[in-house]
Amino acid sequence: MAGGPTTAERGTARRQGPPGPPLVRRLGPRRLRTIIALAVAVVLLGAGGAWVLYGSPWLRVDHVSVSGTDVLTPQQVRAAAQVPLDTPLVSIDTDEIRSRLERALPRVDEVDVSRSWPHGVVLKVTERTPVLLIRWGSGYTEVDDEGVRFATVPQPPKGAPLLELSLTSTGSTAASLRRFGEDRLVREAVRTAGSLPAAVLKTTKTIKVRSYDDISLELTDGRTVAWGSAEKGAAKARTLSALMKAAPDARHFDVSVPTAPASSGS
Repeated sequence: MAGGPTTAERGTARRQGPPGPPLVRRLGPRRLRTIIALAVAVVLLGAGGAWVLYGSPWLRVDHVSVSGTDVLTPQQVRAAAQVPLDTPLVSIDTDEIRSRLERALPRVDEVDVSRSWPHGVVLKVTERTPVLLIRWGSGYTEVDDEGVRFATVPQPPKGAPLLELSLTSTGSTAASLRRFGEDRLVREAVRTAGSLPAAVLKTTKTIKVRSYDDISLELTDGRTVAWGSAEKGAAKARTLSALMKAAPDARHFDVSVPTAPASSGS
């Protein structure tokens, strides 16, 4: 009949299937409804999770715990940390808290800031330990093992010798001061203290620095040690221990050249 579809056209129509979007035809109505339901569930779960973390009252900061303090008090650490209470725990900026503590409390060497779910923040503090003391007015400035002057205290803590910087503006001392600077000379004294045998460090009253290569010790019993520079500290420590055993009555020891030590006095 004129105007009607041919047999080939009807076959093509059957192969093409019913009209409608290709994806809908492939998935089918039931599978499509399942996918839509899953997508809605994912969105709702995401929104619900975000609300639990940021908007709910269940995961908010209500306490800050502090450990590791010795000279500092937990109250001082909490005050310096300024952890905002009653805020979402997930939003706490641990790096910023760490920076605030280090700026406000120079005695803090390291601090680990962590979240303690569901309601807490934990501050684990490591304090600087003084290895030397510098007399400052009526008090004492504490110096750690990196040469950092971090606190001034009215009374000297036990176990840290006094650093005496005998620096003048003339002669070799002045030349050493110009070349190295006071901070470098303090670090050389710190190196010396770190090299001393434990028994000697325990009885060291004063470490005197006149120049880079003129460092000496005064012990609590009045004995003295010429140490020289801070270099070859391990060799000097071994030599000093042996020399003190060999000459127990000596009053002065010289290990500035560890291969040629000397002792004198009795």
